[in-house]
Amino acid sequence: MDSSAHKFYPVHGIDSREHLETYFSNKTDMVFRDDSIQFPMECLHRAFSEGHINGDLLIDISVGSVIHHLYTASGYFKQILVLKCSEQCIMELNKWINTRTGAFDWSHIMEYIKCTEGNSDQYPDKYMTLKTAITKIMKCNTDKENLTDPEVLPPADCVISAWMLDTISKDQDDYINNFRKFVKLLKPEGYLILIGTLNTTYMMVGQDKVHVFRYDEKFARKVLTDEGFVIDHCAVQKRTADSDLTDYEALMFITAHRD
Repeated sequence: MDSSAHKFYPVHGIDSREHLETYFSNKTDMVFRDDSIQFPMECLHRAFSEGHINGDLLIDISVGSVIHHLYTASGYFKQILVLKCSEQCIMELNKWINTRTGAFDWSHIMEYIKCTEGNSDQYPDKYMTLKTAITKIMKCNTDKENLTDPEVLPPADCVISAWMLDTISKDQDDYINNFRKFVKLLKPEGYLILIGTLNTTYMMVGQDKVHVFRYDEKFARKVLTDEGFVIDHCAVQKRTADSDLTDYEALMFITAHRD
């Protein structure tokens, strides 16, 4: 990674609102909706509706202030803990949790829930279920072996990471080390869900060109199996967005559990 050309998320952070507006909003010129919203939500609905992934605690470690992937998950876990790299991302998410003026509007996500789950009249229920399920938003430090040092979290039934490993890893060794830190948060029988982009080198957030670690499906699968995981499902969708704001070739969704 050329640090002079790319910002590094754990060091420089990102403008969390600009990130949401660019890749997850309902703006008419937001071209990533099929990739960044619809694809992961369809995959998550399928994964959770099979009935294997549920329990008391879900830990989410995802890039920026994204939470749309947790709408479906909130129906299967009693408690969700959210870990974020920066105070700005925490503040952005707290605005939404507390329904403050200027909070990011996630209401368009209900249209995708209607398509995937068929719950056309349950927006208020889904909205409040997720807000109630998120019991804590914490700062995490990806340089630490214990991401929430000095606090030790209870082991989770499931860990979800959406685009986080992609943006905090500089190379293959770094990705593997970060992966090991993430899965330390799991119970021995817990499930892991990874959402990421393949063959990516950057994403634009405002005027900042942010580093993204480039890897392919073969590498991701090898990391999981080498670390003792069985891959239950892997879906890859070729890029649909026409934009030079980022250069990913495909989206990847994986569910796995320890062997």
